[in-house]
Amino acid sequence: MELEEIYRHDLSLLIALQILVEECSVTQAAKRLHLSQSATSRILARLREMLDDPLFTRVGQKLVPTQRALECYSQLQQPTGQLIELLSPKEFSPIACQQKFTIAATDYAMQALVPFVLPEIYSKAPNIKLEVIPVQHQELQSQLSKQGADLAICRAIGQTEQLNQESLGKVGVSCLLSPEHPLADSTLTLADYLHFPHATVAISDGVKALVDSAIATHPDRNELLRASHLDSALALLPFHPLIITLPEGMAELAATKHRLRLKPLPFKIPRLDYTLFWHSKSELDKAHLWLRGEIALSIRQLLKQ
Repeated sequence: MELEEIYRHDLSLLIALQILVEECSVTQAAKRLHLSQSATSRILARLREMLDDPLFTRVGQKLVPTQRALECYSQLQQPTGQLIELLSPKEFSPIACQQKFTIAATDYAMQALVPFVLPEIYSKAPNIKLEVIPVQHQELQSQLSKQGADLAICRAIGQTEQLNQESLGKVGVSCLLSPEHPLADSTLTLADYLHFPHATVAISDGVKALVDSAIATHPDRNELLRASHLDSALALLPFHPLIITLPEGMAELAATKHRLRLKPLPFKIPRLDYTLFWHSKSELDKAHLWLRGEIALSIRQLLKQ
């Protein structure tokens, strides 16, 4: 029998057949189905027509199933159980979750946010699987709908109106200097900032564009390096009196780890608005909902929002 032909049958009748075989009584089957006895009798008549078999014979007050009815009942056990499992609401258990999620993230998020979010997630869901990939700002809609990413942690650059989103907080921009830098123990001024060579880190976050826009009326700064990760800039410190410009969370971590001098940016730029994005196809998935909540809570605590 073709699938289209099966579709034309009322398969709910098979559930009634299963109950009729178990009860061997139209009256008792009607009670379980919450139907009248006459309605249940009509269902039995339709079953006999559909399966081309009498299905039951009466012996006293009891219905005795035919061999065909017993065969149908036997074959219905597993599919019915699977349907019940399919249609029953499920509670999400983090500790039992083995689902894989792909998270698209900016340079800053990969280095200063995700490492602090992971311990909390894995302490509650030790078997969860995560893959962190670079975010594609201009293709974010496609990345979340077609390319397999489940979540994105980034700024709202490009078309994001059709994506579900939750604000995570704001990120500022800071500067790092070597302890041997001529300005290591001085206040960093705009004139100083424009005079010394530069490295800009976490470029996917748009730091360079914001900085360049803010100082557009001044002479171009001498930018020796633009890089996604801080290590490249650190490698140049022995050779140049660099000013490293980067998001403040990364700057604070690096200043402590590498014993660098942390300086505020000597002019104002808009803070980076960070947002968690996801596609509507995942809105009601319970595992996805749980992961979104964990990420949002942890990052808001980090950003003190």
